Amino acid sequence: MTILLNKPVAPCLKTMATYLEQVNASDWYTKFGPLHQKLTYKLEEYLEVKNLLLVSNGTLALQVTYKALGVKRAICTPFSYIATASSLAWDKIPTSFVDIDLNSLNLCPSLVDKKLEGSSDFDSIIATHVYGNPCAVESFDSLSSKYNVKVIYDAAHAFGVRYGEKSLLRFGDASTLSFNATKVFHTIEGGAIIFKETEVYEKAKQLINFSIDSNGTPTGAGINAVLNEYQCAVGLTLLDNIDNILDHRRIIFNEYTKLLGSLVELPIWNENTSLTNGSYFPVILKNELEKNRIKTLLDGHDIPCREYFSPSLNMVFKPEDACPVSQSIASRILCLPLHFYLTLDEVRHISRVIKESRK
Repeated sequence: MTILLNKPVAPCLKTMATYLEQVNASDWYTKFGPLHQKLTYKLEEYLEVKNLLLVSNGTLALQVTYKALGVKRAICTPFSYIATASSLAWDKIPTSFVDIDLNSLNLCPSLVDKKLEGSSDFDSIIATHVYGNPCAVESFDSLSSKYNVKVIYDAAHAFGVRYGEKSLLRFGDASTLSFNATKVFHTIEGGAIIFKETEVYEKAKQLINFSIDSNGTPTGAGINAVLNEYQCAVGLTLLDNIDNILDHRRIIFNEYTKLLGSLVELPIWNENTSLTNGSYFPVILKNELEKNRIKTLLDGHDIPCREYFSPSLNMVFKPEDACPVSQSIASRILCLPLHFYLTLDEVRHISRVIKESRK
């Protein structure tokens, strides 16, 4: 039995060919072409958002967001993929790391409150919906009003997640998405930003095209972060099947939970989550020694797993910002295989191996 950690969803070539033929017929391959417009509209409709801007990858989504919102000094979660913090460091934005909540693994709003109370220097909070688990969005809304700071969500894991009656992507001043091939929805490489304010969206749209205005005149420093038409064709093709993709991932996630929930520690999901997406299945072990033992056992059965996220980002960028909870979790967490092609039999096999290790 060959089990893969992840396997990108392959677009139907027959369906995609119809989109590619449209591209070739139009001679419009990039720079906000017809398929770019169509994918933007369909994603806004599906995700129930507005001001969605497609970009060429998830890291640029973060960088463009920081630039469009004028981020000057940020508080950032230490428990996220490295792009969340490296994009800040790349742009030389001074950053402080604040620890996470032990249950959700998301940035802890009460600790952020203490940090902001002691300093007026920060203008932004960067929080990640870790594994698609919604942050305490109401608490961050309150902090935004209390301290007049912007809230930006790295929502790379949160495609299709709903919070109460709303899309999770509607919270904050901006939410960024990754459409990397490993994600639940992808364009091979790509991403998107959802802005709260239309004015900021328009500014960002100009920024990703070298800051060229509607008259074709450069107005300052910009960048090329436009998603091309061929990648939009991939997105449109996969969007036709997205409900089946998400439904299967939820089934896999729920089966894991049923089989392993009493054996290992799992993150506690935000109680207001009304629809998940099964993006990842993380398990938290007692300590680093047990994590290494389980990883070695899985490797011995040809079952891949990933130490995701490790190390804690404060240890990479600012070790003086102690984040003991994040550092502890990063040392003892594993993500198990989860993708559209994973079968229930494979989940049961993986779970049996872990169960036997606990005897």
